[in-house]
Amino acid sequence: MHNWSEAVTFLAAPFTMCLILAGIHCYLGLHVLARGVIFVDLSLAQVAAFGATLAVFFGFDHHAPATYFISLGSTFCAAALFALAKRHEKIFSQEAIIGIVYALASAAVVLVVDKIAHGAEHIKDLLVGQVLWVTWNDVVKTAFIYGAVSAVHFAFRKPLLAVSFGRHNGRTGGWDFLFYALFGVVITSSVSLAGVLQVFAYLIVPAVVGSLFFESIRARLIFGWALGFTLSFLGIVLSYLWDLPAGAFIVVCFAALPVLLLLTSPLWRRRA
Repeated sequence: MHNWSEAVTFLAAPFTMCLILAGIHCYLGLHVLARGVIFVDLSLAQVAAFGATLAVFFGFDHHAPATYFISLGSTFCAAALFALAKRHEKIFSQEAIIGIVYALASAAVVLVVDKIAHGAEHIKDLLVGQVLWVTWNDVVKTAFIYGAVSAVHFAFRKPLLAVSFGRHNGRTGGWDFLFYALFGVVITSSVSLAGVLQVFAYLIVPAVVGSLFFESIRARLIFGWALGFTLSFLGIVLSYLWDLPAGAFIVVCFAALPVLLLLTSPLWRRRA
């Protein structure tokens, strides 16, 4: 028997964190999908993970401010590289550079982790995070960071959306760097809490599913938020009831949906 009052108290902070993650990543996912750089999230997340791993190797605590800023600095370097690749896309494929950076960061993490005690546990945290153990202090801090990023996106929403959706005339290098830098700030915070795979699920799945049913950006965003909130609730509650790792189970809930839609597409497309 589960004590539901204790369960609600225990799950309140993790669920709120999942709502915050869904809120910012659903919006950024629309940009990523429009830009055609689907794996930029995985790449930046892996770079952030490498920065965090490097900080741990040098003796900093996993949740220390120094670890966060080393990880953030790493993502800024990758953001600058991706913006440069976009500027010289006729010479260097941006998607190829994104994949190369992902492979480089992944291999570098393995090399550094090999020299760290309890390296396997660190790798697990990087992949699926420990969202079930976040505190209200983590929630407030993350909400403040994402709120600042959202404010910048809102202030410059017209040029940022125009660049992402191919409606901007003129040079885009500065706007590309701003987008990837803001994206890096979000990813750095997200990876330390939810892990690489959960962040990718929040970013891509709502945007992909929303694009199947809606044309406008507003409709896709509202649908993505509703889907992200619903799947977060199901993932958190069912993982608690079935005693499963919350991060990994949330990823399964998100990733299973587009697979099921693809398998059943002949049915619902025929009805439509």
